Amino acid sequence: MVDTKDLIKASLDAGRDLLRSPAASDLAKAKAKSSPTPVLVPIRSLGPGHRDRINRHLLALDEHDRYLRFGYLANDEQITRYTDGLNFERDDIFGVYNRKLELIAMAHLAFSSSAECKSCAEFGVSVLKQARGRGYGSRLFDRAVMHARNEGVELMFIHALSENTAMLKIAHNAGATVERDGSESEAHLRLPPATLDSRMSEIVETQFAEMDYKLKSQAKQFWDFLAGLQATRRGEREAHDKSAP
Repeated sequence: MVDTKDLIKASLDAGRDLLRSPAASDLAKAKAKSSPTPVLVPIRSLGPGHRDRINRHLLALDEHDRYLRFGYLANDEQITRYTDGLNFERDDIFGVYNRKLELIAMAHLAFSSSAECKSCAEFGVSVLKQARGRGYGSRLFDRAVMHARNEGVELMFIHALSENTAMLKIAHNAGATVERDGSESEAHLRLPPATLDSRMSEIVETQFAEMDYKLKSQAKQFWDFLAGLQATRRGEREAHDKSAP
C-alpha cells in the first residue's frame, strides 16, 4: 500500500523540481545522481498516443542495449515494426518521463493470447543510459507486478539473455525462479491474488503519475515560452546593436 507520507514527499519533491529552470534542474539531478531512488516514482500508463515517443525511446538505445532488450541486434526498421505492432488493447505499457517529457524508461507487460496460458504475462524493460542507477527498472517491474496481480495474472515470465545481469537481478530480487540455458535465461514469478491494498495502491499511483505528467507538461510549456521570449529579446538587442551608428 502506498504510504501517505511517501506520496506527500514525492509530490513536494516533484513540485520543487518543476519550479527550477531546466539548467538548474539538470545540475541538481547531476549532484543527486548517487542519492537513493525517490520513494515514489511517477510511472504512467501509455496508450496509442504515445507510440511515437515509445519508438523514439527504443531508437535511442545503442547496439548493445538493443541486443539485451530484444535478444538480437535490432535495427531501426525492426524497432519501428515492433512499436507499430504494440497491442494496447491486450497489453499494458508503462513509462517514466523526465521534466522535458522525454520517455527515459519503459516496460512492456504482454499478456498471453493463448487460452491455455490466459493467466500468464511476460515482462520486458528498457532504460536510457542517462537514467540508469536510479532504480527505474525495479520500480517498473514492481508496477507491472501490481497491475498483473490486479488483472488476475498468476505467473509472470521474463525472457532475457544470460548476460543481461541487471534484468535477471531484478527478477531474482523479486523472488523469481531463474533458469539458465546457455546464452539465454528465463525467470518466472508466481504472483499472489489481488487484494484491496494492491487495487488501492494502483489507483493512487495512477493518479499520482497523471498529476505528475500534467504538471511536467505545463512546466515545459512555461519554460519553452520563457526561452522563446528570451531568444526574441536577445535577437532584438543584437539587431539594435548592429544598426546603431
